[in-house]
Amino acid sequence: MTIKEIELYNFRIYKNSNYIDFSNQEDKNIFVVSGRNGFGKTTFLMSLVWCLYGRQMQDVDDIYKKEIDDQGGYSKYIANSLNRLSKSEGDYNFHVSITFHNLNIPEVPCKEIVIKRSYNAKTSTSEEVEVLIDGHPSELAKEVGQEIFIREFIMPIEIAKFFFFDAEKIVSLAEVNTPEQKRRLSKAYSEVLGIKKYEDIKGELEGLQLKIRQDSASASEKSQLRLLEAEFDNCDDKIKDNESLIQDLREKRSEKNKGSRDIQEKLIKSGSLITVEELQIIRTQEEDLTKKLSDLQNELKDSYDIIPFAIAGEKFLEVSNQLENEANFKAAKFKDENVKGVTNKILTDLIKEPKPSDLVIDYQIEKHFAETFEKLIRKHFFSDAPELPEDFKMLQEFSDSEQNELLALFNNIRYSFKESFKRITSEYNLARNELNSIRKKIRDAETNQESPMIAEFRKQKEDLDKEIIRIDETIDSLNREIGEFINEKTQKGKRIEELSKKLHVSEKNKVKDEIITRNIGNLRDFIEKFKIKKKESLEEQILEGLETLLHKKGFVKKVEVEIIGETIDIILKNVRGEEIKKESLSKGEQQMYATALLRALVEGSDIQFPVFIDSPMQKFDEQHAENIVKYFYPNISDQVVIFPLINKELTEREYNILSNNIAKTFLINNIHEDKSEFLPLEPKDFISTYNKMYNNAD
Repeated sequence: MTIKEIELYNFRIYKNSNYIDFSNQEDKNIFVVSGRNGFGKTTFLMSLVWCLYGRQMQDVDDIYKKEIDDQGGYSKYIANSLNRLSKSEGDYNFHVSITFHNLNIPEVPCKEIVIKRSYNAKTSTSEEVEVLIDGHPSELAKEVGQEIFIREFIMPIEIAKFFFFDAEKIVSLAEVNTPEQKRRLSKAYSEVLGIKKYEDIKGELEGLQLKIRQDSASASEKSQLRLLEAEFDNCDDKIKDNESLIQDLREKRSEKNKGSRDIQEKLIKSGSLITVEELQIIRTQEEDLTKKLSDLQNELKDSYDIIPFAIAGEKFLEVSNQLENEANFKAAKFKDENVKGVTNKILTDLIKEPKPSDLVIDYQIEKHFAETFEKLIRKHFFSDAPELPEDFKMLQEFSDSEQNELLALFNNIRYSFKESFKRITSEYNLARNELNSIRKKIRDAETNQESPMIAEFRKQKEDLDKEIIRIDETIDSLNREIGEFINEKTQKGKRIEELSKKLHVSEKNKVKDEIITRNIGNLRDFIEKFKIKKKESLEEQILEGLETLLHKKGFVKKVEVEIIGETIDIILKNVRGEEIKKESLSKGEQQMYATALLRALVEGSDIQFPVFIDSPMQKFDEQHAENIVKYFYPNISDQVVIFPLINKELTEREYNILSNNIAKTFLINNIHEDKSEFLPLEPKDFISTYNKMYNNAD
């Protein structure tokens, strides 16, 4: 899948219709779109994300969320996205459309798909999304919903961050520390590597099997199941309601926060103790510390979940030992069944063999040979199969993934939890003290003059700040409720599953149940093998990428990908087998790691989609930059669009290295403060034209 054409109509600085043609030329796959700061590079990238995801664009990456928060929430962001000059001229419509071609979607055979998102700043209450397939409105998109169609057939939102990214910000992939961050990223890894789709199929089969088994339930069992299912659905509804409330509250918080910041600027200007520029620097520090504090709070919350298991101590150890014994019991039972199976086959074949007429074998002899055969087969072919204890009871019956998760928790408590908890607590207290110090500095910078106007500003700010605190407390309360509902939903789900497993399948459904059981087992085995295959491929691809991109050869000797339950973790090791902490890498090395990871994920996925990269080459030294233009950009996708600052993020030398792969180049030409346009240039003339137009280019 590639992009043929993009249109921006009245979207921010792009007044009227602005088309950009991305149709490939021969086997060249790189497109360069450049302009000076403020001309519309980042706006262009954001327009694509908005076109595909609308209000949900803030879920793609923190950079989009921050942009929306800075403008006072999504409603303000979307209202401010109308070109200012068009608004003054009475044209309140704006839209972005993307035309895809070279498509390979089995469910939607076609040559071309157009996604168009429109908004009228005067009359619209929400955006309008249109999906055209080969020029005609899509009935499938109408049936499933346009937003779902885009996520299912164009690009799942969970993995969009790997295809639309700011190269300066992707170092965040190397700074994932909290369990919540790991869970979110693991979900994205699972989606992009194709693991999730098979897990979903298995889940659907398990759901179908439960329904078939429930058909044979008695009246009282059906009543109990209906009650549990109603409670399960009720938990689901409550979670969705709370999530909707949280989304509205966050929107409101962004609006109040912007109002508070605007008043704060006025107070600081009146106080004249620091400049607005200095205030912006302090605010950035405040935002970084607030985010760090929030991450540490999440880590603490996760730690609080673990503490009861740590306190349980001996009991938890007993459960862990029981699980280990159950795993051994299952393995032993399987091997024991094999022993008996092979023995029975041999004895059956022996009985069938013709015997001499004068040979008499009585029951005692037959029994002796049967027992002896079983012992000999066990000795020579299954010598490692342990004897089964007669009184052993299966108490937990965990699945493999559940067992792995519990054992991971046990090992965490046993080896690293204490030190980790001390570190989190120490860092939390330090960050909180630093944040309080910065906020005091901002308060001190606010004017002390108490003119009626200043007093009114101060009161407005205090009221807004109090409301922000109330909103935060409400969001925390709703999140706690969500956690309780999730736990309750999990318990109800397990209870439904336990009850359904105990039901006897009716004769009419027995064959169906057996087929589904077999398919679930086959799928489970396939998923485990598929995970191992993807794990090994990802390890190989990341290591290969690091060896190619880093100039410290041999610095990373091994890459290990751990898949435990739903968590996917990536570990780097040096030549001595010691772990290299990703947070200890330099910013340039972190960006190299993130780049190698992105390349490996794109290589390992079945998704063919263009890659858009803003601020390329940030934090790279000369050698790293050369490796990127030689090995990364030409190979990451069939279509790569980069948005560099010429002479700063892409030098003439680097451009020349890349030139054999460049299909087209575009200059963002700023006509005036309210209008930019795309100026197509011949790749050979691009740098010289840029330098002529901007002699003092960055």
